[in-house]
Order: sequence, then structure tokens, then C-alpha cells
Amino acid sequence: MNVVILAAGMGKRMQSALPKVLHPLAGKPLLSHVIDTAQSLSPSRLCVIYGHGGAAVLELLARRPETIAAALQEPQLGTGHAVRQALPELDENVPTLILYGDVPLTSVAALRALVAAAGPDQLAILTVEQDDPFGLGRIVRENGKIVRIVEQKDANEAERAIREINSGIMVAPTARLKQWLGALQNNNAQGEFYLTDIVAMAVADGVSVVSAQPSAVWEVAGVNSKVQLAELERIHQGNIARRLLEQGVTLLDPARLDVRGELICGRDVSIDVGCIFEGKVELADGVSIGAHSVIVNARIGAGANIKPFCHIEQAVVGAASIIGPYARLRPGTELAEDVHIGNFVEIKNSQIAAHSKANHLAYVGDATVGSRVNIGAGTITCNYDGANKFRTVIEDDAFIGSDSQLIAPVTVGKGATLGAGTTLSKDAPAGQLTISRARQVSIEGWTRPVKVKK
Repeated sequence: MNVVILAAGMGKRMQSALPKVLHPLAGKPLLSHVIDTAQSLSPSRLCVIYGHGGAAVLELLARRPETIAAALQEPQLGTGHAVRQALPELDENVPTLILYGDVPLTSVAALRALVAAAGPDQLAILTVEQDDPFGLGRIVRENGKIVRIVEQKDANEAERAIREINSGIMVAPTARLKQWLGALQNNNAQGEFYLTDIVAMAVADGVSVVSAQPSAVWEVAGVNSKVQLAELERIHQGNIARRLLEQGVTLLDPARLDVRGELICGRDVSIDVGCIFEGKVELADGVSIGAHSVIVNARIGAGANIKPFCHIEQAVVGAASIIGPYARLRPGTELAEDVHIGNFVEIKNSQIAAHSKANHLAYVGDATVGSRVNIGAGTITCNYDGANKFRTVIEDDAFIGSDSQLIAPVTVGKGATLGAGTTLSKDAPAGQLTISRARQVSIEGWTRPVKVKK
């Protein structure tokens, strides 16, 4: 099967310099959604028709792992003209499926049903019935059979009353498609070459025109404005939320969830309101995610409790750990089981072993932290000298007093204690108390300055 995706439109109503098909839905460009769906059908050839913002579209295609042909439509003279540009890329021996780069939510099941309905030699159209079909092409039937499609601007009163509309998505025998496209005329209200005109040509040639229907109207909904994009975003997120609920995930409010990638959940997972999941996120059994947390490309171990307002990116959180509130785990963070990371603590490119904790106002960067370590409030690892990064090692059972600075590269030995306020520039011996602190003095007779009244 060939697949052609039309993606040349400008999208004036989007009010944006970004090509319409590159606007994101659930964190992924509209066109990427369509390509991913098409690839699920294992096409032998796939061609994207590009036009406005062509360089950006080609850049997106170049980043993908599979081979995708591209054809330029310039100028844009209608959908029929667009498909013509793909003809050199198509295999005449298999049917051609035509999709649209701004129609992102069509299901694989609907397309498989359409392909099956078309068979090797019929023209098949994906149609739906809409309560308000204004502006859309109507399916005209005679004795139940499709005979043509008429566009809104060319329809008479009776035709405008038809509720069955053309989605634009169709499957055609490729040799016939080439013939029909070559015969298209642009004598219509728009002065364009309509792809839909091939339906009447098929009827005239004795080719059966059949239809298939998706499970929901939104499967064929296109994006022409930011309003429509927002509407489809909520439909898509609602579908994701429904699937999660059916899997047993507890969502405190299904309407306040955003998944912009793949979210994999174990049993008895609970997600509070306003959470965002990006990339691939894995939540093991019994994980609890607090409100308004953002989790990106991360793995959260069984029984972990992520409290509200945490940001976790490219990190691993061990089982039974407690994170937050207001904690940030940056890329390269790996926490073992039962690690406590508290409010306003930032961890970056560090490994922290089991049962250790940093509960308040700390920064741990480029560090290897052992088990049962306590990192006091206000502690920071000074890992950057302005040009290079250096590593801090804190061994098992160490105790780091509050407001300490560990100037890397430095090692705190096993069981060592750093007194509060220590600035550590040399290794701290195992099992000993290390402290660097000015001697406390009190100045007799000192008077606090007083403001002079003006």
C-alpha cells in the first residue's frame, strides 16, 4: 500500500509563523501523529506533500528513522493538485491511502477498515455524519450508493441539507487514481483541482465507490485554528485518561491530566490534578504522584511518593522513596530505595544509595552518595569552577551538617561527620568530626547603627 499525506497548507487561521502541521498536540507535531498512524499500517511507500514552511517540514522528516519521500506542491492549487505531486513516488500495483497532516487523531482501526472496504480495485471514502456539516463536502448518494461529493460552495439547497460528510481520507486503486487526477478540472467556485471530483469519475468508469466510518467524529476532525487545536488536545487527553482509568489508575480529576508521550502505570497508581508527563514515564505499583508535578522521561519505583510541585527529568527514583514537595531531580539523577528528597532540594547527575536523605534546601550535583547519609539543610556540592565539573563522594553513614559547602573534588569518608557551617576543601577522614568554622566572638560595647532621620 502507498500512503500520501497532504501537508502543504499554510494555516492562516493559526496566526503563527510555524507551519500548521508542525503545531504540537500532546507534545508532538500534528504531522508526526499522522505519520506514526500511517507507519502502523506498514506501507510500502510513504510520501509527504509539503509547501508552506517546507524547510521545517523536511527537517522533521529527516529526524525520523524511516525513509519518507517528500514532494513539493508549489503553488498550492487544491487537494487534487497536491496528490498529483506524489504520483512519481507511487507503486501502481497497490492501492493508495490519502491522509491529511492536520487530521491527527484518526485511529489505525478506522484506516484498516477503510483499506479492507476498498480492496484492490474500489474507491473507498471515510465518511461521518455531523449535526452541523457547514463548510464540508457532502456525500451524495443515489439508491444508497455514493455517486459524487459536492463542496459547500458548490452545493445546492438540497445537497447542503445532507449530513454525511467527506473526511477527505480515501483509498484508491493507484493506476486509476493517476488517470483520474490527470483529468481533473478546476471549473469550480474556488478555482482549484478538487480531489473529491474523482468520485464522479470513478462512478462514470464503473468503479464501485464504498465507504467506512470511524468510531467517533473526532477521528476525522482537522485543525485550522488554535481553537480547534485546543479542542482536539482535550479530546485526546480525555481518551488517554479513560484508558488509564480502565487500567485501574486513580485519577483525582481525569480532566486535569496531560500526557505528552507514553505513560506506563502499574497497579494502584494514583495521580493528582494538574500533572504533566512527557516522553516515556514509568510508574511502578503503588506510586503516588502529587498535584502539579512534571515528570519527563523518568522511572518511579514501587511505592514511591512524589509530593506536589515536583519536577523530575531523566531520572530514576527508587522504590518507597519520598520526593518533595517542590523538589527538582535533574538529568542523571539515580535514587535507590527509601531515599528522601525534601522541599527545595535539587539533585543533578548524582547517585544516592538506599535510606539516605536530603530533606531541606540543598543542592547535590555530580555526586556519589552512599547509604544512610544525612545531608543537612543548606548544603551544596560546589561542583563547577566556571569551566569544569568535579565530583563529590560521600560514603555510607556520613552526616553532613547544615549550611556546609563541599568543594569538589572531595571525599567524605564512611561514618564521617561535618559540623554545621563547614566549608570542606580537603577530604574528611572516615569516622571523624571535621569542622571549619571561625571562632565565635562577642564584641562588648558595639552599637547597632541607627538610621538618621531626614
